[in-house]
Amino acid sequence: MELVNRQDPYLREVLWFAVCCRALTLLLQALFNLLIPDHAADAFSPPRLSEPGLCDLLLEWLLGGLSHWDAEHFLFIAERGYLYEHNFAFFPAYPLSVRAVAEAALWPLQWLLRLRSRLLLSAVLLNSLCSVLAAAALYKLGCVVLRCRRVAFLAAILFCISPANVFMAAAYSESMFAFLAFSAMWQLEKGQSWLSGLLFSLASGVRANGLINAGFFIYSRSKCFALQLQVGSGLVRKLPPFWRQLLSLASSVILMCAGIFLPFVLFQYYAYLRFCAPGTGLQQSVPKPLLQLALDKGYRLAAMNRLKPPWCSQRFPVVYSYIQEAYWNVGFLRYFEFKQVPNFLLALPVTLLGSWAAWTYLTANPRHCLTLGLERRKNEEEQEESKPGTGFCCPAVLVYVVHATVLLLFGVFCMHVQV
Repeated sequence: MELVNRQDPYLREVLWFAVCCRALTLLLQALFNLLIPDHAADAFSPPRLSEPGLCDLLLEWLLGGLSHWDAEHFLFIAERGYLYEHNFAFFPAYPLSVRAVAEAALWPLQWLLRLRSRLLLSAVLLNSLCSVLAAAALYKLGCVVLRCRRVAFLAAILFCISPANVFMAAAYSESMFAFLAFSAMWQLEKGQSWLSGLLFSLASGVRANGLINAGFFIYSRSKCFALQLQVGSGLVRKLPPFWRQLLSLASSVILMCAGIFLPFVLFQYYAYLRFCAPGTGLQQSVPKPLLQLALDKGYRLAAMNRLKPPWCSQRFPVVYSYIQEAYWNVGFLRYFEFKQVPNFLLALPVTLLGSWAAWTYLTANPRHCLTLGLERRKNEEEQEESKPGTGFCCPAVLVYVVHATVLLLFGVFCMHVQV
C-alpha cells in the first residue's frame, strides 16, 4: 500500500509517532477518567437496557472516558439506529462502520461483552487505525503540496500531538473524516480525480462539512482550465477546442460535485421518509425506557403521534440545519453572549494562529491571492523571485489557506465556539 510505504524514513517515523501518541492518549484518558469525576452535563445519555457483566465494567473503566458527549450519539446510532430526530445531526458512515467492525471483527467477543461494549471497543480500534493513517496521509499530502519532506513531517507530527488529539481517539467521527479528506486531497494533487472524488464522497457521508470539500475539486479543474487557456499564441484558432474543454470542465465538475453531495442528499431523504411520510407505528417497537427518555427530554420520535415536525413543511426539507438551530441554537452570532467569554478565550490561541497563517500567506503572495492562483507566470525567473517554491508560502498552498480561513470565519461567527 502506497500510503504506508516504509521506504520513506520520514513516513516511518510519522507512523511510529502516531501509534505512540494514540497509545499514550488511551492510557492518559483511562487515568484521568479514574481520577477526575465527569462533569454532570445535561447531554444525551440514553439508559442502558441490559445489565453489564464483569468484562463490560472493566472495559467501561478503561475506555469509558471516550464514550461521552457526541460519542453517546454515535454509539447509540450504531446500536439502535436513527431513533430520535436529533440523532440525524450525526451522519451514518461512521456508526455503520463501527457496527460492522463490532459484528465482524469482534464477533468472537459477543460471549464476553454486550453489544454496546463491543461498539465502544470497535470505535476505539477503528479511530486508532484511522488517526494513524490520517497522519500518514497528511504527510504524503504535505510532500506533494509543500515540496519539502521535512516541513511535511513537522506538520504530521504536530497533527499527532494536537490538543484535540483526544477527539481522534474518542468515539467521534473526526479520525475517519480526517483520513478520508487528507487521502482525497492527496489523490487530487496527484491527478487521480476519480479516486479523489470517491474519497471526498465517502467523507461527506461521515461529516456534513465534507460538502465544502467539493471546492477543492472545482478549484483544481478550474485552475487546469485557466492555465490551459493561457498557453499558445491566441484563442481564436483554438475556439473549437476551447468549447470542448469548457464542456469537459463543466461536465466533470457537475458529475463530481453530484457524487460528493449524494450521501448528504440521500441521508436527508431518509430522514424525510422517517419523519414526514405517513406514520408507521414506529413508536410501538421502541423499548419503554427509550420512550420514557423521549417524553422526559422532549426528544421527537419518528412518526410519533403522527405529527410532522416543522422542517417537513419547508420548501427544501433539510433536517440537518433544523436540528442545529432547534436543538443547539447554532446560527450567526447566536453564541456571542457575555457568559461565553471564557470559551472564546479558550478558542483564542487557535483563532490567532489561523488568522496569522492567512495573513502571512496573503502578504507573501499578494498577486497570487488576488488572481486566485489562476494566472500563469510569464517566465520561471519571475516566479522564483516573486515567491518561494517550497514551504508554507508556496503557490500550491493557496486553496488550503482559503479552506482554513473560511472554516475559521464560519466557526467564529456561526458555530459554537467549543468546536
